Amino acid sequence: MMSGSLEADRVADLLGLAPLPAEGGRWAQTVRDGQSTAIYYLLAEGDFSAIHRLQSPELYHHYGGDPALLLLLHPDGQVTEPVLGPDLEGGQRPQVLVPAGVWQGSSTLGRWSLLGTTMTPPYTDEMFELGRRDDLLDRWPTAAARIADLTRA
Repeated sequence: MMSGSLEADRVADLLGLAPLPAEGGRWAQTVRDGQSTAIYYLLAEGDFSAIHRLQSPELYHHYGGDPALLLLLHPDGQVTEPVLGPDLEGGQRPQVLVPAGVWQGSSTLGRWSLLGTTMTPPYTDEMFELGRRDDLLDRWPTAAARIADLTRA
């Protein structure tokens, strides 16, 4: 586990993370081959991963810092909010699988969260779709506050 005294900017510098356009957060690709892709992904306080969906499953990993709260909007109307983190007894998990086609967004529950994701087949820009606030609110009105928090106007 990383030292709690590190700041988000220092973590980003140490790992060579850059801003991720449209989605938010900072990232660096660590693996890209014909079978899979993997990234580091940093969420700092006040930033978020904007709601988006992918055409393939994405496996999240928690590496350090504070826990992260995900919002998952499933095609059947279900809303789930798993927490990525180290407190297993508190219900947090070090990995969370987001199935293909599920809308997803996330934010840190503290100062910063260092996450990673792995995808197979490999990620391509064509499989990414950014969510539109109005469309998501129409489909999942019970998650309105969280949808507003995880979309950009």
